[in-house]
Amino acid sequence: MKALSIKDIAQKANVSITTVSFIINGKAKEKSISDGVIEKVEKIIEESGYKPNQIARSLRTGNSNIIGLIVEDISNSFFAKIARLIEDKAYKRGYKIIYSSTENSIEKARELINMFKSRKVDAYIISPVKGLEEDIRVLINDDKPVILFDRNLEDIDANYVGANHFSASYQSIENFVQAGKKNIALVTTDIDVLQITERYEGYKKALLDYGLPYNEDLVLKVHFNQDEQETINQIKQLFNNDKIDAVLFATNYLAISGLKVLKQIRKTIGNDFSVIAYDDHEAFELHTPGISTVQQPLEEIAETVIKLILSQLSSKTKLPIQEVIIPAKLIIRD
Repeated sequence: MKALSIKDIAQKANVSITTVSFIINGKAKEKSISDGVIEKVEKIIEESGYKPNQIARSLRTGNSNIIGLIVEDISNSFFAKIARLIEDKAYKRGYKIIYSSTENSIEKARELINMFKSRKVDAYIISPVKGLEEDIRVLINDDKPVILFDRNLEDIDANYVGANHFSASYQSIENFVQAGKKNIALVTTDIDVLQITERYEGYKKALLDYGLPYNEDLVLKVHFNQDEQETINQIKQLFNNDKIDAVLFATNYLAISGLKVLKQIRKTIGNDFSVIAYDDHEAFELHTPGISTVQQPLEEIAETVIKLILSQLSSKTKLPIQEVIIPAKLIIRD
């Protein structure tokens, strides 16, 4: 069956083309079109499989019904899962998502924002890079809804949704100490973003509070975006220290490199050596024994992000800035 045009729908419903157009573009209420007419037209649209031309529609209404999502790396399972959840939730509410990865490069992040601007996206969900403050301010001043997630920028007044990274890291170290661990290592990255710094600070504070010395030799800061083989070599060097009896990996990809090292050097996870990884991954469940992890509440983060974006999109006035912190959970396996 051939899909009906807007003209066919108007004829079928016995109303003007303008009326159908107002209903399609969500302006029926402000144009005082009766509920009966709206229902009748919507039923015909549904049955006919009519699909409005998105570009023509966005030119008329100024809305594209597209949200731009910018993350660090879409291939990382944390970002992939959260992007998928955001996409599903947005789609159910009539929005499409376009996403891209910054690879933590300011230049690339700027290019992506400009590309999204030219696509006339309605709103932005950004896991930002330091140095992007000015670009984000421009978006906010243009009255575009912007939600930052996973990492916040200290000098910027924007909506933010994320987990409490300091306390999740603190809890991990506390768990090690309570299990009698004395030489606890941290494998992290040198990337200058707040949530990574907070994981490091949580590690340090827990050691201090439990009367364990902070030892620089037990902290490995891997260069962000370096070749994995280089990371493996550095972790191997760290594990030359036989005294290490526990390790917290500050990201899931570092933990995966760490597991490869443990396999190579035949070091087993058990009573003498414990591991906790930040951000869960299928590999940690499948590993024997299972790897304990800090799980960020992805479902809640995605739901909160979408609710904040939609309330901003539908509000006629500027809404107050919100910062929503959702606790991460320490999952102890085996």
